[in-house]
This record gives sequence, structure tokens and C-alpha cells, in this order.
Amino acid sequence: MKPAADRPFFLAIAGNIGVGKSHLTSGLAEMLGWEAYYEPVIHNPYLEDFYADMRRWAFHLQIYFLSERFKAQKRMSAGTRSFIQDRTIYEDAEVFARVLHEQGDMTRVDFENYKALFDQIVDLLRPPDLVLYLKARPETLVGRIRARGRECESTIAAEYLARLEGAYGRWMERPGRFAVRVIDTETVDFVNDRGALEKLAAELKEMERLA
Repeated sequence: MKPAADRPFFLAIAGNIGVGKSHLTSGLAEMLGWEAYYEPVIHNPYLEDFYADMRRWAFHLQIYFLSERFKAQKRMSAGTRSFIQDRTIYEDAEVFARVLHEQGDMTRVDFENYKALFDQIVDLLRPPDLVLYLKARPETLVGRIRARGRECESTIAAEYLARLEGAYGRWMERPGRFAVRVIDTETVDFVNDRGALEKLAAELKEMERLA
């Protein structure tokens, strides 16, 4: 492994479905010249079935995400340029799998086996230098999800998003292995306010310099 001082900066963008992670990732990557790695959604073989029947496909979906994010994070860490990850591997266990278990869509045995595998995997990975946690109200997220028009997401309910947001809040309150910055996307508009994006990019560039 490269010495810490020679490692590229690792920024992760975390947050609920529809909160604007991919837009922020692409905007920052363009401004900073950093590599961008996006969540494996489009080619996910389980996603459409999962939203139609969460209980049947929850464990399969989470194992797929865990595998894909593990492979992606190994590729990212092997590079020489600073990089941005759209959704972290930690959210799979701390938010999505946990909520699926709590609402009865993943059995206790499946969740415990998944979590044991997750714990072994993350011990092999370099944690982010900074996590930007984007948040918004569930009703705002529903509007954004509808606006982007992915058919497989058309049945996502505000209640499910609220459970996820609650799990994000509890996760952020626990001591973690990385620094976290919370950004309320209801008040900071990275889509329409280029100045806000430029300000954040400048701050991250300085963090990269000092790392």
C-alpha cells in the first residue's frame, strides 16, 4: 500500500435515493479533475424485481451491491488520481440492509450473515478521507425520484424513504472511521447554484492539498 502522504484523496457521497448524489459527483469530478465512480444501478440484475417484491429479493440485492462496491473500491484505491464514490459500501449495511431487516423484508439469519460478511470485507478497504452526507425530506425525495423517471423506482413510497432517512440519521450519530460533513440539499442547491458547487470544490481542493 502506498504511504498515506502519497495516496489520492478519497471523497464519498452518501445519501438517500434521489437526494442528488450522482449530480454532485459528476459536477465535482468535472471541476476538480478527479475520477468518478458511480453506483451500479443501471446494470443491476435484481433492482426491478426487488422493488416489485422486496422480501423475495432483498438479500440477493444487498449481496450484489456489496460485491460490486467491494470490487469498485479496490479499483479506486489502486489509482493515482483523487476520486469520488457515489454511495459508499457502508450505507449498504448501516442503512439499506438494516432497514430491510427492521421492516421484515430480510430475515434475522440473512441479515446476520450479510453483516458478518460486510464486517470482514470493510476491514480490507481504505475508508474515505471525507464523506459528504446529503439529506432531504422524504417528500422532496419522492418528487426528485419521479422527475428522473426511472421505471423501476416508480413504486418507491415516502414511508420507505423516511425509514431510510431515519437509519441515515442514526448512522451519522454513531462514531465512525471517517470524517462526515452533512449538507441539507433543501437549502444548498448544487443543481441550480453553480456558486455553491464552486465553493465546495475549492474547499475540497484545499483538503486534497493538505492531506
